[in-house]
Amino acid sequence: MTTTTIDSQVQRKLIEILRILYENHEPIGARLIADRMNERGYPIGERGVRYHLRILDERGLTKRQGYDGRVITERGVHELNSALVGDRLGFIITRIEKFIYDTTFDLRKGQGKVIINTSIIDKYDFDKAMEILRRVVNNGYSISPYIKLFEEGTVTSDLKVPEGKIGIATMCSITIDGILMKNGIPVNTKYGGILEVKDRVPVHFEDLIFYTGTTIDPMRIFISKKLTRVLAAVDTGSGRLLANLREIPASALPEAEKVLQSIMDSRIGGIAEIGKPGKQVLGAPVENGKVGVVAIAGVNGMAAVEEMGIKVDTHPISTIIDFKDLIKLE
Repeated sequence: MTTTTIDSQVQRKLIEILRILYENHEPIGARLIADRMNERGYPIGERGVRYHLRILDERGLTKRQGYDGRVITERGVHELNSALVGDRLGFIITRIEKFIYDTTFDLRKGQGKVIINTSIIDKYDFDKAMEILRRVVNNGYSISPYIKLFEEGTVTSDLKVPEGKIGIATMCSITIDGILMKNGIPVNTKYGGILEVKDRVPVHFEDLIFYTGTTIDPMRIFISKKLTRVLAAVDTGSGRLLANLREIPASALPEAEKVLQSIMDSRIGGIAEIGKPGKQVLGAPVENGKVGVVAIAGVNGMAAVEEMGIKVDTHPISTIIDFKDLIKLE
């Protein structure tokens, strides 16, 4: 193993530790960092994490906060945003592929692991946010009515709910990909996009981002740019929703249609459109021999909350959770 290779591996671990500190928002210790690193495919022990933290401290990228652990500095945030762009390009799709593999939901039994998005809001906005979320769910613009609430201080595999905040988990549409895969149907999660709806009917994608060509989840990009019009779709039937597209082999379409129907019957996911072999679907290109399947994104409800002026920090494709831990939003 060359020195260059070793340096590259160390650099990737340093960046991943910075990413964990950035996502956590509060001081975090070496043991918990080691657990997060292992979950993300970086085999490293608590001692190894301490070694890397010393390097980051010396560079001014992290600093100790008493006995609570480390936090990322402003310089560290800048480094995280600018370093290893090539490596980060593959981060989103790698995360998707891992969660697809980890999905175990059984449509017949109605149990197993599913993927969730997590949104953080201020506690005093909770009642208003839930009212908006119910409106979106009841109008069919959020893929599933199943949610989970995280109280302040709750630590999940990818974030901690800060004091004075509450976390709202919504079903992630990538769960659909995991269920298809578990049923023997190969899936290529391809685009995230803005989908125009007129008279409650999907018309075409206004914008698309390849999951393989971005360092930030496309849904976060579209929400931050305020491109959604979810509430308009709820109120008038016409608006702009978040959606994504996956490709499946054309030969698997008959079986896939059965699985997708079961997914919708179980209210695990909402399918907007199933294309034809090799043909564009709602304006999105599809490879020859493949069929495009468009699903409504699970974060539409929280995008609508943000449209109402409520501050929301949404983490799409957040983590895996047991379906039995979710409750149905009535």
